[in-house]
Amino acid sequence: MENKNILAIIPARGGSKSIPKKNIKEFGGKPLIAYPIELAKSISIINKIVVSTDSEEIASIAKKYGAEVPFIRPAELATDEASTLSVLRHCVSFLEKNENYKPDFIVLLCPTSPFLKKERVIEAINMLNDEGCNSVVSGMRDDGRFWSYNKLRNKYTPFYPKKRINRQYYEPLFREDAAIYFSKYNIIMKKNKLVDDKYVKFVIMDPDEIIDLDTPNDWKNAEEKIKNFLES
Repeated sequence: MENKNILAIIPARGGSKSIPKKNIKEFGGKPLIAYPIELAKSISIINKIVVSTDSEEIASIAKKYGAEVPFIRPAELATDEASTLSVLRHCVSFLEKNENYKPDFIVLLCPTSPFLKKERVIEAINMLNDEGCNSVVSGMRDDGRFWSYNKLRNKYTPFYPKKRINRQYYEPLFREDAAIYFSKYNIIMKKNKLVDDKYVKFVIMDPDEIIDLDTPNDWKNAEEKIKNFLES
């Protein structure tokens, strides 16, 4: 991993609707955004940590915990419609133009995954360094059977596997969990893609890592989990 520039980008816009001020809301004794910053800081091979935000308040707190905030994100990239890819591309372009910094790997860390483990991030970065791998996505293996539903016809149809066979005879599916999307520079900046689906690997998460904080109920469940964790 020598001579590799590994950039961690933490997107944190101020306009959360389901949980107001979610990214700086206190969680387990510190603001939520502190978790990905501290995680990135604990991994020595990550040599730059940038928070992309449209909020001066978030920027101030992010700097307090050790992240760089070299810009305030433009309003057009802070809407519900703005894609994660556009946010990453804006950040990388800014750093190239203003700091002459070009990353080899771009590591996306989200405040909404506070239980993501250090070893999982390192595992994913090591995968990304493998020949023939351009992207790494986190997920869970699922050995279940799946059905599709046609609302107009009010009908359920087997989706996977198409025919009912014993479990040992069909391949498992893997479900993204949105905690890790890591890609090489060319995928994001040249191919304009978040993930290269032709040359991608999955890092499998532990069940206790997967809590995505998108709703008040998610937050309530996560608070109980972090409380038990801190008391154990």
